[in-house]
Amino acid sequence: MKLHILGCHAATPSMKGNPTSQVLEIRDHIFLIDCGEGTQVQLRKHKVKFSRINHIFISHLHGDHFFGLPGLISTFQLLGREKELHIYGPEGIKEVILLLLRVGNSWTGYQLVFHELKETIPEMIFEDEKVKVSTIPLKHRVYTNGFLYEEKKKERGLNMEAVAKYKIDKAYFKNIKKGKDGLSASGEKVVNLDLTFDPPAPKSYAYCSDTAYDESKIDFIAGADLLYHEATFLSTEASLAQKTGHSTASEAARIARKAGVKKLILGHFSTRYKDKDLFLKEAIIQFPDTEMAEDGKVFEI
Repeated sequence: MKLHILGCHAATPSMKGNPTSQVLEIRDHIFLIDCGEGTQVQLRKHKVKFSRINHIFISHLHGDHFFGLPGLISTFQLLGREKELHIYGPEGIKEVILLLLRVGNSWTGYQLVFHELKETIPEMIFEDEKVKVSTIPLKHRVYTNGFLYEEKKKERGLNMEAVAKYKIDKAYFKNIKKGKDGLSASGEKVVNLDLTFDPPAPKSYAYCSDTAYDESKIDFIAGADLLYHEATFLSTEASLAQKTGHSTASEAARIARKAGVKKLILGHFSTRYKDKDLFLKEAIIQFPDTEMAEDGKVFEI
């Protein structure tokens, strides 16, 4: 699992920072998470193939999280896209996107599939044989969700020495990797544990976009391998964070500690602060395994 930070700054773009957008590589999927202005330029810059993006997850309808989406949809059309594109986001996102396409008379030649969200409790919104994605309801000024991305358990690994020892026919390999016992050349049953290795533990990534401090999500993100949590302000502006529905670096670290996650990434920094290191210094007091998001930075899980 690999996370690419395309943009991690709040509100307005600047020469040094882009608004929120990320790409998550997970089990053969390329998921785009939020799509602030400049996202497609960042995708080009970091050599992410447009054609591999089939699912886009929008946390909420504030401009710094989705104003890049209409342009990206248009570019897909110019590139001759034919494959359908799935967009997951708050109720209203379909209306906004289709209005722009209609006014500009620029309909896509591929299908847009909107999955509009309105539940205030966690719900699974995507699942296949390798991955599942669920919402993380957040506390912001407008309806907002984070997203929990979870790998499913992989197949067991074949112990080829044991397979050779018992002369297991290849016809049984598929079922053995799924956990079934094998059959030796002499017709003897061989228990699965003697033929396989445990698969790697499934990994998970929790993305918490704009949100005030809220402990109600702790149980849902508990034990995540990686947590991205917004930290728009420092504790000196805690009252402003509460008023605007945002978190401080200290509050993000508190959530990470109480949820027992393995690593925390801070992001969505206000441009009012010139020294970004202050965010890290504030957070590591409560949660030492904290890192700062940076445009272009890649985290491997």
